[in-house]
Amino acid sequence: MKKYQHIFFDLDHTLWDYDSNVRDTLLELFARHRLAELGEITFESFFEAFLTTNYELWDLFNRGKVNQSDMRKIRFIKVFSRAKLSTDHIPSTFEKDFVSQTSSRSKVMDHTFEILDYLSNAYALHIITNGFNDSQYAKLKYSGLAPYFKLIVTSESSGFRKPDKRIFVHALEKLGSKPDDCLMIGDNPNSDILGARNAAIDQVYYNPRGITDPVQSTFTIRHLSELRAIL
Repeated sequence: MKKYQHIFFDLDHTLWDYDSNVRDTLLELFARHRLAELGEITFESFFEAFLTTNYELWDLFNRGKVNQSDMRKIRFIKVFSRAKLSTDHIPSTFEKDFVSQTSSRSKVMDHTFEILDYLSNAYALHIITNGFNDSQYAKLKYSGLAPYFKLIVTSESSGFRKPDKRIFVHALEKLGSKPDDCLMIGDNPNSDILGARNAAIDQVYYNPRGITDPVQSTFTIRHLSELRAIL
């Protein structure tokens, strides 16, 4: 088995349980602002509207079509519209409260701490994420993940976004390392897997839903615990 020195992890959906943490925050905000009274809307339909909209916006962000400021300005305007709620009823602090409350939540994916304890004995662990500095550092802090990682590279701090290979090159330069010494682990076949491949870095596609691997990654796993068989 090839010996790596550095392991890069994506954060959201790979280690930090984005969907669960977002759901908990939106459930609180939905109740606090009594959104059910604004129309024929259930929390589940509101949450679905958020997931669809958020996915679309992050795809645009990853392709350089929107920036952080625009994304945060329009996110809940689009969510409320999709949920058939009047945008006039969006509380003024809704986006700010959503970001701060979500980022302070601590749920992680199954086997996260178990595998990080295992890997940290033999490898230097790092984060490469397209997220923003304020939210990503808060997630790492409040989830207890921060102590495991030596280098944190965000799209904001590096100036590049996965799958642009330059974000990976930036990390390599910071570490003084070579692509052959590194392995990238992430859930997104485009930004994580193709991005790492573009930088000549081996990849592990974390695929908990067991869908067909669309990019033929170096390795594919359904559970983080399967990393023991690779590393």
